[in-house]
Amino acid sequence: MDFAPTPERTQFRDMVRRFANDKLAPGALKRAHDPGFPFEASRMAAEAGLLGITIPEEDGGQGGTLMDAIIAIEEVALADPRGADAIQQGNFGAIRTFAEYASPAQKEKYLPGMLRGEVAIGLGMTEPDAGSAVTDLTTRADPDGDGYRLTGGKVFTSHSAEANVFLVYCRFGPGAGNIGSVIVERGQEGFSFGQPSNYMNTEQWCALYFDAVRIEPENVLLGPGGFKKQISGFNAERLGNAARARALGEFAFYAARDHALERTQFGRPLCEFQGLQWKFADMQVALESARLLLYRAAVSADRGLPSAQDTALAKLMCNRAGFDCANEAVQVMGGTGYCDEHLVEYCFRKTRGWMIAGGSTEMMKNRIAEGVFGRRFSQRPPRPEVREAAE
Repeated sequence: MDFAPTPERTQFRDMVRRFANDKLAPGALKRAHDPGFPFEASRMAAEAGLLGITIPEEDGGQGGTLMDAIIAIEEVALADPRGADAIQQGNFGAIRTFAEYASPAQKEKYLPGMLRGEVAIGLGMTEPDAGSAVTDLTTRADPDGDGYRLTGGKVFTSHSAEANVFLVYCRFGPGAGNIGSVIVERGQEGFSFGQPSNYMNTEQWCALYFDAVRIEPENVLLGPGGFKKQISGFNAERLGNAARARALGEFAFYAARDHALERTQFGRPLCEFQGLQWKFADMQVALESARLLLYRAAVSADRGLPSAQDTALAKLMCNRAGFDCANEAVQVMGGTGYCDEHLVEYCFRKTRGWMIAGGSTEMMKNRIAEGVFGRRFSQRPPRPEVREAAE
């Protein structure tokens, strides 16, 4: 087993690093405190060929691998933590599911704007009573002539304050087997938004409301029976989540290391105190362990979409490592790390959210346990026994 990157991959990493340091790093602090989606970073990333990395060239992408996309998101995050969201938007999440299953006409209509970094796509998945239990969603697509009418609502939708297009999970009938997804554009009649709400990391989201929104047949991405395909595509989104979480933890690690080398107390550099040395040892072990699980999932997925088990292991470890390292970095840096004049506090707030988004760490543990025992463990209460009617 060779852990050394190929010359081509090393060259690619160096190219992304130069781009991120030269183009994105100077505006990193400003972007971190801007609640809006980083379209400027997205357009610059598009010009550098960093959007659509895993999308085939015939569809306007770069024709690369998921591992290439992981490298890109890591290197950008190490220079511009918020700018890494542009790489996520252009390579993982909704765009990855869309590119995998969209029709040629759908790709022709929507992909070019996304790959230029001009159009953000939101994923409408979570509902007030359907978060981790996503199959409990109630947003429905009712037949209407040759199309459908979409009725319901979504919360916590990615980039909902600015997204131009939304990939909305909905049901075409009862049961998980009838769950699919449709494409909805901002501005369609019957499609409205709630007031913006702020996350802890200052980013905004809006509730989405669908009041009998007309869905033409050409705007159905995956009809009944599409749920398993959507979730398999969602595993790629989880790796984007994991990669950013780990990379922001690494950003905070390096910032705290530099602080510990320069800052003195009691006449000695902080790095000479054993209590802090152990913190850095624990942080590096966590970051390197998480990287191995992340890379394994990505390399395995280069033969297709990542497996649920590899994804769950990587996301759980990366989420933990990212947040724990950002948390320790704040502690090491003291008041400096706690101020919003430094990106370490942003990394702390940002990594906390990824332990919830994209499948909580608790749900990842459930999935891992299913792999361990080779069976499903339903989180739902047992169904009541059906008794035969008394004669």
